[in-house]
Amino acid sequence: MDTMRERFVSTMSRLLDEDPRLAVVLAVIGHESFREVERRHPHRVIDVGIREQLLVGAGGGIALTGMRPIVHTFASFLVERPFEQVKLDFGHQGVGGVLVSAGGSYDWPAGGFTHMSPGDVALLDTLDGWTVHVPGHPDEAEALLRLAAKGDDRVYVRLSAQTNVRALPVTGAGFLTVREGNHGAVVAVGPMLDNVLAATEGLDTTVLYAPTVRPFDGAALRRAVGDTGAAEAVIVEPYLAGTSTAAADEALADVPHRVLGLGVGRRELRKYGEMDEHLTAHGLDVRSLRARVSGFLTGVA
Repeated sequence: MDTMRERFVSTMSRLLDEDPRLAVVLAVIGHESFREVERRHPHRVIDVGIREQLLVGAGGGIALTGMRPIVHTFASFLVERPFEQVKLDFGHQGVGGVLVSAGGSYDWPAGGFTHMSPGDVALLDTLDGWTVHVPGHPDEAEALLRLAAKGDDRVYVRLSAQTNVRALPVTGAGFLTVREGNHGAVVAVGPMLDNVLAATEGLDTTVLYAPTVRPFDGAALRRAVGDTGAAEAVIVEPYLAGTSTAAADEALADVPHRVLGLGVGRRELRKYGEMDEHLTAHGLDVRSLRARVSGFLTGVA
């Protein structure tokens, strides 16, 4: 199976052939993968060099001409470093575009903390009007990239080396019910689904799958937890723990409720390790999730 990033390259290469409105904007990273399509469309594959603020600013400028920029690099260089340009050159100017990140929270531990971005979605939450997709499989990534490329809005697609075994049908809106139960709900975001399903096996709780987290599907969460007693929800995200708890609280504001946000901790892990070791260190492995979910939800055993 190809990776999400490889699928990004193949999908965008085809879309550049199909849609003259699209342009891919890069900052060295990923340029080699687009060499072939660049020969066919030399003015629509743009490498600005290692200048991430310019990367996003150029994307905003391209959008002002009526084109649809697809801006790509590591999440830490796409959202964190040029955040002012994301805020002003897209949001303040009122133009749309697609930011496509790689690297996730800890996909390449050897790159160190400079190449990790567990706070990217939380940071985008400070801005208005961004749709955020977090696919859990390359097939889902392709579907969401195609959807994003066709639109005119502001979209962030968060690609990761972590994947689920199988893809689910994604539409770019709403959560999917993967398992039904009678005691609360666990929302698994993107590549967290397989571990959540394994961790909740045999527990009497509903599992929702969220490949799109913004807008947050509060209606689906509300239906899953029900209207009687104290509503309980656990949100398992592959980035900063608690990023979506405020959205869940808002969805459940008129009923007594408890929400537990699980994800990447704030403490910086200063050893490289491997990706699976980072998952375990943040309590996102199957064993840790089982203990944390069953310890929080009442009546699930």
